[in-house]
Amino acid sequence: MSAEPITSHREAMRLALAEAAAAELHGDVPIGAVVVRDGVVVARRHNERELTGDPTAHAEVLALRDAAAQVGHWRLLDCTLYVTLEPCVMCAGALVNSRIGAVVYGATDPKAGAVESLYHVCADDRLNHRPPVEGGVLADECGLLLKAFFAARRG
Repeated sequence: MSAEPITSHREAMRLALAEAAAAELHGDVPIGAVVVRDGVVVARRHNERELTGDPTAHAEVLALRDAAAQVGHWRLLDCTLYVTLEPCVMCAGALVNSRIGAVVYGATDPKAGAVESLYHVCADDRLNHRPPVEGGVLADECGLLLKAFFAARRG
């Protein structure tokens, strides 16, 4: 998917931000996700709930589906998911169930965040997989994109 290898969290998050901007073009909340394996992008998607009418069409879920198809297996242990907003409960559950190797997000979501803000799904000892989570990568840029989107809708 990507000709140049991804060498940093910031670089991967910039790709996720580009995906987020694409969501806005069809009226979806601008959230983007990228899955990287061995420095190579294997999937990149953005929210498509409005576009498809599918309540599960969050960027993370779509990217995980594409990554599994690309990798050839549902276990994504050697992959990292980058997403512009802290994942919700549904997406955090999908991350655990995909056995994702790591999760990196941009802006926190105090209203619905399920990996560090409201819940700690990815760190729950009762679950059989607990991927490491890192938040705050390009948080200001990720947050500004969302704030501008919602300000324009209230406008």
